[in-house]
Amino acid sequence: MDEYGTGLNGGNPSSYVLSNTPPSKADCSNHKIGVAMLFPDYRPRRLRQNDAFRRMIRETKLSVDDFILPLFAINGKGVKNPIDSMPGHYQLSIDNLVKTSKKAYDLGIPAIMLFGLPETKDPLATSAYDKDGIVQKATRTLKDKIPDLAVITDVCLCQYTDHGHCGVVDGHIIDNDASLDLLARTALSHARAGADMVAPSDMMDGRVAEIRNILDENDLSNVPILSYAAKYCSAFYGPFRDAAHSAPKFGDRRTYQMDPANAIEAIREVTMDVEEGADIIMVKPALPYLDIISRVREEIDLPIAAYNVSGEYAMIKAAEKMGWVDGKKVMMETLTAIKRAGADMILTYFALEAAEALRA
Repeated sequence: MDEYGTGLNGGNPSSYVLSNTPPSKADCSNHKIGVAMLFPDYRPRRLRQNDAFRRMIRETKLSVDDFILPLFAINGKGVKNPIDSMPGHYQLSIDNLVKTSKKAYDLGIPAIMLFGLPETKDPLATSAYDKDGIVQKATRTLKDKIPDLAVITDVCLCQYTDHGHCGVVDGHIIDNDASLDLLARTALSHARAGADMVAPSDMMDGRVAEIRNILDENDLSNVPILSYAAKYCSAFYGPFRDAAHSAPKFGDRRTYQMDPANAIEAIREVTMDVEEGADIIMVKPALPYLDIISRVREEIDLPIAAYNVSGEYAMIKAAEKMGWVDGKKVMMETLTAIKRAGADMILTYFALEAAEALRA
């Protein structure tokens, strides 16, 4: 602590003792504070004393425009299968999918992310790129019924393979390059069905370039790519795998999804996807990787999405059910934290609830 008690010369700033002589502007410049911004001249609580003031100076503001609602499509009619680990969410037949999507649209949510549960699975995920597959049928119907709602389709193979991995399997090895053509064919089939945007989530090296090329070659250059660019091998995906029936039958996904301990690698992954033609990049999961969102925000100038994943949702819902937390407040604080970290858009299972809360 210096002689004026400012803590600017290495002292403990939590134990300020004020002198009659304030520090100079030069002393304060490195700390981005002005001469008057020390107690008692500066009292931060002045602008916290009522709701109007707090709203006026709020630095991070959530909007319904920030949200993308993930939905699970399944074959059949009148189907609404509850997902036990994700209260309030369902596997929906297309008729019910339209109803839920219309509710989202009426609340002002601009987009949904569509996942499919096929009737059949095989080693080469043929249902993923079948023109009459569940995602393709759902996309066509949604664009017919709610044309102004943006339909983003998840491009992966795990829900469609009988082994549950995100690429072609050779023995027990995931063959990166053999998977690229199937992923590109899947993205093309989604775009031909009317998808407004495709979102590869597989984490195969080179898949963004492969998808960009096939879209461009088929006069679909206006279809953007939202790349799951920094997708970590996370324990937070458990409820999603229940919902999408996509758990791997052997091993895990550590050979293609990122190690949770790595941050610098995320920048390499993001940079590669940007150079290959991604229009939006995503960090997944969101909450345990707020530092990655922030770091990516500093490194690139493309829009950033963050996925508030199923495990994050399920934990809050479970704690709310037990009466341990105020679920609505924790929901809004969580979403605000993700946006504050630098996300431009948030994929979240809270989208409907949060949109209703913002409207209230």
